Order: sequence, then structure tokens, then C-alpha cells
Amino acid sequence: MKRILFSILLILQFQNEMNAQRFYYDTAFEKINCMLVGTCELSFKDAVYEVENAYLENSLDGIMFNNKIKRLSTLAENLVKNRKLKYIGNDKEKVEKYAALFSVIKDSFYIQDDDGNTYQYTPYSYDFKDVWGHGDWKNMFVSKLLVTRKGNCHSLPYLYKILAEELETKAHLALAPNHIYIKHWNEQDGWYNTELTSGIFPVDSWLMASGYIHLDAIVNKLYMEALDDEQSIALCLIDLAQGYDRKFPENDGVFILKCVNIALEYYPNYINALIMKGETSKKILEQENNTDFAGLAGKALQNEALKKELIKLQNDYAQIHELGYRKMPEEMYLDWLTSLQKERKKYENKKILTNK
Repeated sequence: MKRILFSILLILQFQNEMNAQRFYYDTAFEKINCMLVGTCELSFKDAVYEVENAYLENSLDGIMFNNKIKRLSTLAENLVKNRKLKYIGNDKEKVEKYAALFSVIKDSFYIQDDDGNTYQYTPYSYDFKDVWGHGDWKNMFVSKLLVTRKGNCHSLPYLYKILAEELETKAHLALAPNHIYIKHWNEQDGWYNTELTSGIFPVDSWLMASGYIHLDAIVNKLYMEALDDEQSIALCLIDLAQGYDRKFPENDGVFILKCVNIALEYYPNYINALIMKGETSKKILEQENNTDFAGLAGKALQNEALKKELIKLQNDYAQIHELGYRKMPEEMYLDWLTSLQKERKKYENKKILTNK
């Protein structure tokens, strides 16, 4: 009897812990959705914090998170005050902020503290270990980047955008296959790219050199589009859904589809959201019919409702392909990423460099 009672207590404790973890995700969703519907202030920093805090089960130190960001934004403000750029456009004040943010993340320079001591500032670097967070989802986090000073093409541009928000200026996230970077506009150069993984300003031809950006994907704004603030928050909703899927791999798909559907309202052609919607819908059909995807086709012959659901799912996948999406193998992504460093002179936007 004692063993049975002990087992029951363990089960109840486990269920309570799971409910608490799901509560963190529900809370994060409500706070992020609140930003999108306009009932609370839109803040990319807060959205990122909510995503990471939910995965960390409400253990992310918000004071530490905000203090580290404040130190970096203050450093950027000091750089703006204490150096001059060659740039002479009417939007010079904005461009000076862009240059300062880039330096804070990718440059090495000397800083003098309040006591007059000088030390060398160490920039953030790219972490080639577990680039996609397969081993540990926390490797995608800005909070991990702030502690280790090593990040990837997810956390580095996210941090840049957060700091731009702190400096009250715009930074547009942009997507490429498996990749996020920054797009800026100034009156002298027009639109240009800022690549934080390697610390240069590549021309668009580098992005096309991957071989996985179909012309249709550009026309349909899957890639290389400067995202607005609401679209950037939509990215956070999909990050939230991905973290939830990692935390609860046996989930019923309801929470994920809730995140996906809201994200697609604000960014209809967000490719990661479209793929996640298809994969989650497929998973639900497999769970409901107790079979894998291959077995669904056989069951659909005797089940008209299932047949309609399967046709809808196939149409969703067809739409993803028609929009121009082509899956980029992970090893090819790494080769493409390192090509920017190896062929720096070939892909670097020299117009931007002359204004530094």
C-alpha cells in the first residue's frame, strides 16, 4: 500500500510540475500576443525574454538580463558621443547608432573606466558548436549569448535588434535559408546588409550564392525582406512554439498551432511558421489515427473526413514549395556561412566601409 501511495504521489508531483511548465508557456503567449493586438507596449526585448524564460521554467533572471543589455546600450551611446563617422547624410545620427551597435557586437576597441584604467573590449563571436540547438535549445538564446559572449545567427541579430530598440532606432531582421541577419537603410547607400556572424556588410549576391534562395522566394517575401516590428514579434511566437515542442515532445499540437496561427496573421509568408503548421497538422493526424504518415493514405480510402484532411495537408506542403522554399542541408549552410569569411573581398559592400 505504501508503494502504491508513493507512486501516486510521484505521479501527482510530476503532473503538477508539467502543469506549472505549461503555465509559463501560456503566460508567455499571452504577453507576446498582447503586444501584437496592441493592448500592451510592443517590445522585442520583452518578447525574447518571455520566450527564453518560459523554456527555462521561469528561472531567467530578469534583472541580470536587463542590466547586461543596459550596459551594452550605454556603451553604444558612449561610442556615438566620442567618435566621428565620415558619413555626411542628413540621417547621420541614425547611422552613427548603427555603427556603434555593430562595434559593440563585432569590434575590438579600447575603453576607459571611471578610474581612468584602459582595457580592451572583447567582441561577441560565432559559436560553431550546436549551431541549431539540436543538443541544447538554450544555445539559441540571447541570455546564453550575454553570458558566454558566443552566439549564432539567431541570438546575434536578436541582440542587435534589442540594442537598437534601447537606442530608439530601427533595426530590421531579415531571413535567408536557416539564417537571420540585419537590414538597414540610409539615404546615401539605400538598403544594405549587416552580417553579425562574420562581422561584415555583404552584398545581396552573397545571399543568392547559397543556391537555396529561389526567385519565387524573393518575390513572395520569404527571404531578404526587411521585417517590421510586428513580424519580428511573430518570429518570437514561433520560437516559443519550437521551445514548447522541445520541452513537451509528446504534446497534442494545440499550443503550437495557436502560436503558429497568430504568427501567420502578422507574417503570412513566414516560412518557419508555415512548415511548423504543416508538420504539426501531420503529427495530429498521425496521433488521431494511430498510424504514421504512410499509413494515413491507406486509411483515407475508407474515411472521407480523413481524406479531406490529408488533401488539405498536401495542399499546404505544395503551397510551401510554390512560394519558393527549398530545404538547405545543414552542412551546406555551414559551408555557405564560412564562404563569406573566405571570400570577404568578393562579397563585402565597399560603399558602407567608406563611410565608417
